[in-house]
Amino acid sequence: MKTSMLLVTILTATQFAFAADHVGAGHVVARHTLTLEGARQAGLAAEAFAKQNGATPSIAVVDDAGNLLYFVRLDGNFVAAANVSIGKAKTAATFKKPTKEFEDIINRGRFTMTALPDFTPLQGGVPIVHDGQIIGAVGVSGAKSAAQDEEVAKAGAEIFAEARPLQK
Repeated sequence: MKTSMLLVTILTATQFAFAADHVGAGHVVARHTLTLEGARQAGLAAEAFAKQNGATPSIAVVDDAGNLLYFVRLDGNFVAAANVSIGKAKTAATFKKPTKEFEDIINRGRFTMTALPDFTPLQGGVPIVHDGQIIGAVGVSGAKSAAQDEEVAKAGAEIFAEARPLQK
């Protein structure tokens, strides 16, 4: 039993040493990850902003791979807004750009972009940036206008720029 514990300890130490070598050699990088609590805080900030401005949208928060971490559909919002908000968040996260940029490109005539899979090129998706890295995105649909969708999404994403938690 003692021998196997010693062996596990040696193997673990060796793995950490090799891992450090890979980081030092530039083979891998450390990155921040959006947590469920961080997604919840972004969603709550977006919801608070929406309510303060008389809007009742759907709000989705995803990680950097576009996986849904947090969602709320406020009372009075139309049913389709749920999927649209999730699509906007996924698009902003995976393409690492606000979705307004894609809507503008399409409006200028590049319609072929609409053929991309899992792509929602509508204003209202905003990446969440922490320490220079995109760690997720907020997508909003069903506010009073497309511009307000984006304002609500920015209110959620900006909590990471301010580095302050909203609630415990």
